[in-house]
Amino acid sequence: MTTPRPDPLDRIRPDVRAMHAYVVQPSTGMLKMDAMENPFRLPAHLQAALGQRLGGLALNRYPGDRVADLKAALARYAGLPEGHGMVLGNGSDELITLLALACARPGTGERATMVAPMPGFVMYPMSAQLQGLDFVGVPLTADFELDADALCAAIAQHRPAITYIAYPNNPTATLWDEAAVLRAIDAAAAVGGLVVMDEAYQPFARRSWIENIRAEPARHAHVLLMRTLSKFGLAGVRLGYLMGPSALAAEIDKVRPPYNVSVLNCEAALFALEHADVFAAQAAELRTERGRLVQALRALPGVERVWDSEANMVLVRVADAARTCEGMKQHKVLVKNVSTMHPLLARCLRLTVGSADDNAHMLAALQASL
Repeated sequence: MTTPRPDPLDRIRPDVRAMHAYVVQPSTGMLKMDAMENPFRLPAHLQAALGQRLGGLALNRYPGDRVADLKAALARYAGLPEGHGMVLGNGSDELITLLALACARPGTGERATMVAPMPGFVMYPMSAQLQGLDFVGVPLTADFELDADALCAAIAQHRPAITYIAYPNNPTATLWDEAAVLRAIDAAAAVGGLVVMDEAYQPFARRSWIENIRAEPARHAHVLLMRTLSKFGLAGVRLGYLMGPSALAAEIDKVRPPYNVSVLNCEAALFALEHADVFAAQAAELRTERGRLVQALRALPGVERVWDSEANMVLVRVADAARTCEGMKQHKVLVKNVSTMHPLLARCLRLTVGSADDNAHMLAALQASL
């Protein structure tokens, strides 16, 4: 009798096998308003110039000194605080993974903990699970404000290695109260934990936490600031950067895979930073269109609530999120149904802010689908 062969799938962790892979909706022939992408492409003359530069790269060589040039350019663009270093990642997603990896404690008999307000970015709990950290989500208020008392209590109780504060938050687009954020930062300092200020949507917010870091460097000696060029306008380039006190940045950089930023990504990012004024104008236009979109949504019968936004997305509540989302898909418009992500998001859709034409098309599809 033939002995059954062991199933190689049994070598995959049970929790991984129980997970669902991140799925990107098919978008051919659709208006894509589900991923907070910049709707504007480079002007034709810049497309040609970028193509010429990328075509001349030595793709047969590993990334080299140009990565250092990119870090210097990002430091100038962001205004890197004195005494701070920088870590580059393949988007913010990789940086979130690296932070969890650096703080995990395998083989010690201890479990590090991560804390974040919820609803929030799905990669925080996912990275905790995959790297062996415990995750504690602290609910926001019903209006999606930071519950500072609950967050500080969770930090004191669980003594997290990492506390994430998205500024502004995804998917709520909220820029939380400065005093509440400072309370959380101080609470994390008291237990010796790191705080990561996630500023993925910084181009659309009225302020950045980097101002607080510069004003009170000692108070922020445990604070890291994370950004991405995705919302800057380079979602396809996949480049994130983490700024923090040099000693902390150096430790996190040790777990970064070598050559994690390709020569193509690096050169495209350098090119974009040389033309930062083009992207700044695009962000300004999107901020203007965001205001018009919010007003139009609030005037639309069937939309129960529209939250203020400090990002390039708007959260709305409708009677039936699943039915409305599917109806919009039938009208060739993709939006994000976030209603099942967290109880506070019941009946909510997340809409990307696009160009005037994109927003008009999306509003028409929404109105027809309510």
